[in-house]
Amino acid sequence: MSLVQTLILAIVQGLTEFLPISSSAHLALIPRLFRWPDPGLSFDIALHFGTLISILLYFWRDWVQVISQAFGVQMGSDDQLKRNPSLLWMLAVAALPIGVFGLAFNEQAETTWRNPFIIAVMMIVVAAFMWLAENAGRRTRDMSQITFFDSIVVGFAQALAIVPGTSRSGVTIAAGLFRNLDRETAARFSFLLATPTIAAAAAKAFHDLHKAGGLPPELRTQFFIGMIISAVVGCGMIALFLNFLRHHSLNFFIYYRIIFGIIVIALAYFFPQQAG
Repeated sequence: MSLVQTLILAIVQGLTEFLPISSSAHLALIPRLFRWPDPGLSFDIALHFGTLISILLYFWRDWVQVISQAFGVQMGSDDQLKRNPSLLWMLAVAALPIGVFGLAFNEQAETTWRNPFIIAVMMIVVAAFMWLAENAGRRTRDMSQITFFDSIVVGFAQALAIVPGTSRSGVTIAAGLFRNLDRETAARFSFLLATPTIAAAAAKAFHDLHKAGGLPPELRTQFFIGMIISAVVGCGMIALFLNFLRHHSLNFFIYYRIIFGIIVIALAYFFPQQAG
């Protein structure tokens, strides 16, 4: 990849990973649309590490408090987290489904499911799911009121994110809204849950790269640029998105997903060589 392609894909990853619009859809379709070469496993690892860094940078105080409280040590000043000392174990339970489904369907998710029609359908279907959640949820509960049943529901919703076009944040935030969490809480729980999920994905990808012979020297520049840019942009997007949800609904992203899905279907139908 050229430096320009590296920068664009890293920025796209940082912008879309935490917004409910599916980073996998954008990263799968942009190279195909512009006929760029496949970024490859090493660049995929760089983006995973970049988004993991952004979550850890933004939520490190939350993680220190969540982990310490789980073992009976009082640290941190967030009152909502303080009133929910079992949150670490809830996050662990919520992370299990995607681990199981990811191991079972990883090959399909990386090959046959990266089909523009599947991506487009999932963009639209999850948009409808988000719309239902926006209108059905009462949005009356915060982090202190999350239960183990909530974590199970959100965890199984996250398992759907192995299908490209779903959006991990979109489907988990919608699941949280169905459980009557307020928007900011649903997003915050989604992002905390993303930490072990993305860490596990990055570890697996790194293991695959190691088996393939490691990172080639000629790709090291793209690797570190992709990691740093996606981390910086991702950290900024977390802050902007959480602030957005304090005052607005998910409607903008719902409309975006529907329009994007229709465009992908049109491209796949009329220009199959570009879209597929």
